[in-house]
Amino acid sequence: MSEKFDVVVFGSLIVDFISYVPRLPKVGETLHGTKFATGFGGKGANQCVAAARLGSRTAMIGKLGNDPWGKNYFSNLQSEGVNVDHVTILDGQNTGIAQINVANNGDNQIVIVVGANNCLQAEDVHACLDVLSEAKVLVCQLETPIQATIEALKTFKGTSIMNAAPGLENVPPELLKYCTIFCVNESEAALITDMPVDTIAEAKEALFKLRNMGCNTIIITLGEKGSVFALKDSTNIVHVKPFKVAKVVDTTGAGDAFIGALAHFIATNPSTEMVQCIAAANRVAAFSVQQPGTQTSFPRMEETGLPTGTLSSYDSNHWEYI
Repeated sequence: MSEKFDVVVFGSLIVDFISYVPRLPKVGETLHGTKFATGFGGKGANQCVAAARLGSRTAMIGKLGNDPWGKNYFSNLQSEGVNVDHVTILDGQNTGIAQINVANNGDNQIVIVVGANNCLQAEDVHACLDVLSEAKVLVCQLETPIQATIEALKTFKGTSIMNAAPGLENVPPELLKYCTIFCVNESEAALITDMPVDTIAEAKEALFKLRNMGCNTIIITLGEKGSVFALKDSTNIVHVKPFKVAKVVDTTGAGDAFIGALAHFIATNPSTEMVQCIAAANRVAAFSVQQPGTQTSFPRMEETGLPTGTLSSYDSNHWEYI
């Protein structure tokens, strides 16, 4: 039987409350904002919608509160074509929320209150085996309970991506070793490895440390510097160059656009090399930072400028060994 889903996401659903400000406030400072908006977010759902927008058959496993925000979010996932058979609306729980400040230069500050997301437990993994057994790629993050995430990674038999975000000190070893791909940005990598990750050379050293900690394939994203990665057991460290943009509007959700796109390209291009999938995901993330909002910034495939079929011919000038 053919697999039903390309990408399944086990993770968070959070409603975004976004204030646009001239610059990010200092401690104790009050600023006048220029605009306010609400949107659908949470790293898990963002990554799921990003993959769905690109054409993946997706399913979401998560929890919402029995409030207007949760009901609206459930409907939004359906409108994006995401399977919601295992998205549960819980009585007595609030839907997760995020307070986000976005500055004119695209920088942001985010505070989350996860609410119902804390109710995603290990037993939910076993209740979702019908979905997990039919998926090519599983994506997890750190906005839901860690033990449930570890159980999902242990149970899943396909390719799994662990996006260790938000950053966490003292990461459980199981979280590192049970995922196929461990992906973090520079600040998350610095927190986990307890070493600076500001340059490509430092990212390379952090990658070696993560490997010693038990990781398999590792990707460290570096924003405007691109990404570095190494396949499991490979001695080759690759720098994937960034896709340059003329103007950054809003960086909120760019990392999620990258993860969702990466999952999509791995699932739908099984014979394509990892470096090409990462380069294509960089391009999707670059598109998203040129648009306002989170999920609203994620492109459809026809908007990316990428080949609609296989990525095997994608320009090799986008990467180099370091």
